Amino acid sequence: MDITGIAKSRHADIPKASSKKEWKLSDSLREKIAGYAREDAAQGIYMGNKFLALRKSEVAKVAPDRAALMGKVSQEMADMKTIREADRRWLCLLFGEPYEAKFQSEGTGSAVHVYDGNGDEVLTYTAGVGWHEKESKAETQVHGALKAAYYDAFRAARQEINAGIVEVRGGFDARA
Repeated sequence: MDITGIAKSRHADIPKASSKKEWKLSDSLREKIAGYAREDAAQGIYMGNKFLALRKSEVAKVAPDRAALMGKVSQEMADMKTIREADRRWLCLLFGEPYEAKFQSEGTGSAVHVYDGNGDEVLTYTAGVGWHEKESKAETQVHGALKAAYYDAFRAARQEINAGIVEVRGGFDARA
């Protein structure tokens, strides 16, 4: 297997986790979430499609490009035999910095574990199962912040509706 030039060209298309900006829950984003929560509360829905789509797009901002990482393994290593022959340094070159890959051959089977720059395992490949994605700490933090903001806004909107402060849309009053 020819690995010439991997360090420069093969991982050039994989975005570097360290180059991504730190994610922050901005005031405008918090207002957008509150708007979605109010709409959902008025319709009696918790975490409607608009919020779920927003959450997905925000988490994607901090997520590693797993598809590119999986593609690298698929392009360069057709089977676990090839992976077994690869050493740790070659796997790091394959995935690029700041990603690191470790090969596990002891136990019940062989696997490749891919870690991001923070040391979080983001992917695992086993011959019998295939790819398994794991959520990084950054993704978990974004999910948590968004869900907490949504919950607070939703709860406040439901309290307003139950107190009769907000007119129920569609002419249907569940309290009647």
